[in-house]
Amino acid sequence: MLCNILEVFNHLVRESLKDLVGAVRIWGVSEDPLSKLEGAAVVTQKDLSPRKPQDSYSEAVIPLGSDSVVRERYINLLKGLRFGRILEDLDTFAELTKGSLSVFKDIKMCGNVTWSGTSSMEITMNLHQETSENQWEHMLTATFLMVARNPVTKKSYPVNPLQLETEKDKKLFELGEQNKIKRQEEANKTLLRVPPSEEERLVIHDIFLQTIDPNLSTFKARIKPVNSVWMEDTILKNLVTCFPEQRNLYSKIFGGFIMRKAFELAWANASLYSNTRPYIKTIDDILFRKPVEIGSLLFLSSQVVYTKGSMLQLKVHAEVVGLDGSRAVTNDFHFTFDSKQDNLKRVIPQTYAESMLYLDGKRHFES
Repeated sequence: MLCNILEVFNHLVRESLKDLVGAVRIWGVSEDPLSKLEGAAVVTQKDLSPRKPQDSYSEAVIPLGSDSVVRERYINLLKGLRFGRILEDLDTFAELTKGSLSVFKDIKMCGNVTWSGTSSMEITMNLHQETSENQWEHMLTATFLMVARNPVTKKSYPVNPLQLETEKDKKLFELGEQNKIKRQEEANKTLLRVPPSEEERLVIHDIFLQTIDPNLSTFKARIKPVNSVWMEDTILKNLVTCFPEQRNLYSKIFGGFIMRKAFELAWANASLYSNTRPYIKTIDDILFRKPVEIGSLLFLSSQVVYTKGSMLQLKVHAEVVGLDGSRAVTNDFHFTFDSKQDNLKRVIPQTYAESMLYLDGKRHFES
């Protein structure tokens, strides 16, 4: 499938997926499309036939080089590419491999299912950009982890097993297995569950000693080291009202929209902190803990949590805020920016909670 990405997303793919999953086509119209699916669900994965990775392959082109109307949606104030738009298009991405994206050359996205478990699957997306020789240069790789749910019961739902035929398919499937193990290991090492390592404790203690006035015999009087910023002074917040136009196929707020908002807030915060226009280097794994309902107030809070050299590590905490004052965490985003400044100020934690944010940011930066 090769065509304008806007047509693909807005017309072909979205409309066909609405039919496939029984999604509500028009918001506000009383209908129950899920009632048609009752009794049609399979019971186990054995009821599904194996599928080849290439069966799910598709690609689409963003015509930045030839369509000025499309280009205007993707260009930023420096005539560069709005990476948040690309992030929204990909819905997640793993690692920027090389080069920088231009807003004046066409972009091609392609991908397919490369790993499947019992009720989950990993989709590997590759983004290419056209070169001056009319060739496609690989720019980044993104992975989506999708979990299948029964549309009626909301419980886990089996997916088709993958039929691996080529060595490339087998290697990508093995990588998916490794990613699964990595996710499980990282979940068990979170600072919310286990204490910092001995090395990490020494790092925090050393920072603490740098904030103590040697002329005063007290732990209470704190001083800010030279060329540094207190972590509490790096917070930048935003509140987003979630309208129906931002919904996905299941009448929840589209994850790509949330990611774009989080990225743009982080970039603005990094700009204010460094007094420059920073460059995105890495976006860490993104996990959606809770869906965001239409009509929700989405509260985004960004903070610089770690710095090293010219690099900044930012965390964006996303919560759904209820009208009764209740809060529910939906995401934590981790972004790495390069300010291109050798004398970038260090961020310094003061409290134990900020110290844990510092260590968590350090882990994401070093990973």
